[in-house]
Amino acid sequence: MTTFAQRLSELGWADGRNVRIEYKWAAGDVQKTEEFAGDFVRQKVDVIVTSAYGVVAAKQATSTIPIVFAAYGDAVANGFAASLSRPGGNVTGLSVQPGELSSKRLELLREAIPSVRRLAALVNINYAGLKQELAGMRVASARMNIELNVIEIATANDIEPAMAKLSGHTDALYVYSEPLTNANKSQIIAATASAKIPTIFAFREFVDAGGLLSYGPNFSDLFSRAAEYTDKILRGATPADMPIQQPVKFDLIINLRAAKSLGVSISDSVLMRADEVLE
Repeated sequence: MTTFAQRLSELGWADGRNVRIEYKWAAGDVQKTEEFAGDFVRQKVDVIVTSAYGVVAAKQATSTIPIVFAAYGDAVANGFAASLSRPGGNVTGLSVQPGELSSKRLELLREAIPSVRRLAALVNINYAGLKQELAGMRVASARMNIELNVIEIATANDIEPAMAKLSGHTDALYVYSEPLTNANKSQIIAATASAKIPTIFAFREFVDAGGLLSYGPNFSDLFSRAAEYTDKILRGATPADMPIQQPVKFDLIINLRAAKSLGVSISDSVLMRADEVLE
């Protein structure tokens, strides 16, 4: 959220001077997310900026307060917008194209580590983009003849037993990158490192924490652009008329330190396309 506040400041809104930004972090907890959304509505805030399940919770709490999502799946398919070009309601923002990107990640994983034949996917069942992302993964895994095992979680307490199922049963782990897995990324990465299981994620924060690969929209850029939506709304624009946009910056990040500790070699073709390699 630092980039959000920074970009908002560049646009003339200084926190504590002519705008007040109140931050809430639920760490993927559904109940807390819904409570925070209700708090914002009772406070009669001017705009709610959120991502992932926060979009669902905010929309359930209000149909009038503008909602800007910095990272969400398919708002049209999920009933929050009439169309990308004209949302028509109180929700707009930036779509992260979950179906297309999950397929691309799987292709990158197979190219990076050709020996992958069995893939586990750690899935938060409360994740708003789950349906689209999982659909893309099923199509890609079938095309590449990869056996896909979906492991469902709903709370932080589900993660330890889920990770215990992996050792000896999978060649790699695909982690659905959203607030719950982000809040528990250290636990997930430690378990996979101990079991010598390669990992792929959507955002670089997971690779910075020790994961192997990530490919997806640049999260900082998404929140910076969410600030631009917020600026327009604070100046009188309405979400109904503000087109939902797609990411423009995508990052492929590779952690060679993690690769070495896992005993895997990343193919040169993937290394050459990386936006950043951690050595």
